[in-house]
Amino acid sequence: MERLAIQGGNPLRGIVRIGGAKNAALPIMAACLAVEGRTTLRNVPDLTDVRTLSDVLTRLGLKVTRDVDNHLTIEEGGGPRSQVADYELVRQMRASVCVLGPLLGRYGEARVALPGGCQIGHRPLDLHLKGLEALGASIRIEHGDIIASATKLRGTTIDLAGPRGSTVTGTCNLMTAAVFAEGETVIEHAAREPEVCDLAEFLRDCGAIINGHGTETIRIAGSAPLYGTDYAIIPDRIEAATFMTAVAATGGAARIEGLRLDHLESVLEWAAAAGINVKPAGPDAIHVAGGGALKACDFAARPYPGIPTDVQAQLSAILCTAPGTSVVVDTVFPDRFLHVPELQRMGAKIERDGNRIRITGVSRLSGTAVRATDLRASAALVIAGLAAEGTTVIDDLPHLDRGYEHLDRKLRSLGAKVARVSAEL
Repeated sequence: MERLAIQGGNPLRGIVRIGGAKNAALPIMAACLAVEGRTTLRNVPDLTDVRTLSDVLTRLGLKVTRDVDNHLTIEEGGGPRSQVADYELVRQMRASVCVLGPLLGRYGEARVALPGGCQIGHRPLDLHLKGLEALGASIRIEHGDIIASATKLRGTTIDLAGPRGSTVTGTCNLMTAAVFAEGETVIEHAAREPEVCDLAEFLRDCGAIINGHGTETIRIAGSAPLYGTDYAIIPDRIEAATFMTAVAATGGAARIEGLRLDHLESVLEWAAAAGINVKPAGPDAIHVAGGGALKACDFAARPYPGIPTDVQAQLSAILCTAPGTSVVVDTVFPDRFLHVPELQRMGAKIERDGNRIRITGVSRLSGTAVRATDLRASAALVIAGLAAEGTTVIDDLPHLDRGYEHLDRKLRSLGAKVARVSAEL
């Protein structure tokens, strides 16, 4: 087991390039179960979650090959086909549930273990399952598995409105399954996230007829079969926002390349309000300059196009040293505040009340030993450690490696003093 040791107080400077979006790559990889022939996916990040899903796909009979350029080739012929995704692998990552729709759509049956993933609050699968039932599937839960079967799927109207907005993985599952349904399927209150749109564009490249993605109403005309294609995954907007925050927190200046400005509008608006100097530096880059006066700044994490819940912890971390009081609300995952006790260990003044926290800025944070409790909380602790006085040591790095490709290496390229060390030291 390794720890991440960070010597704080070093401004980040230079150029860093953003990788492919984890949250787009995973459902697109899963959708390859529904595709005939060979598919090449470009700009796929080298992450633990990607490797886990590659293992799931291999167990299901596909052959998955990665090359040195972050290209994945996914094709049939890796072994006997299976429609069973077992708990041993699925428990490691919630996104594994995205294999349910493709398996059911193409083969008419699927058995998928109830998933695991980060412990950031209750994330029910009810909307996934009700949607598949509306398409004509028979669903039951047995021995910890979702068992789905259908002689024929039929297009219908599915409403994905939930108490905290739509479901991203549910929209992905249903969209892929609906490609195989007879007639038209209309998904109302669909998730609008760029990662959902990327899956839709991939499926269209494979021959699906899909319209309306990026809005709350997606229409799918049953058009199976799907055929292999060559497709590039969109940049990771969460990684881009994380680096933007890290540079600003250290008072550095850096160019962040390979991103999509249109996917970051809400975060860039928040950055301006918080006193962070961010300017476009071309069609796919921004320049971030820290060192100015941070400002207390309230915000709420909301479904797209709002500020993503996946950057709530990182933005909260930088506000810990912003003079004044900031109020942060998470409307998507009300319990996503496991980073708060760890930031408090570093000297942050934070009070929690339900799905909101109140941050009173302090002059500086102090490095200490902390524990990464989930993927985005770990990124928040990295940001805090980079800005803190002294050394911060972060335990439970597997969380970090699930969603950030070579983060320590990229940070070192910007001048950070970051190293992986043995937990025994």
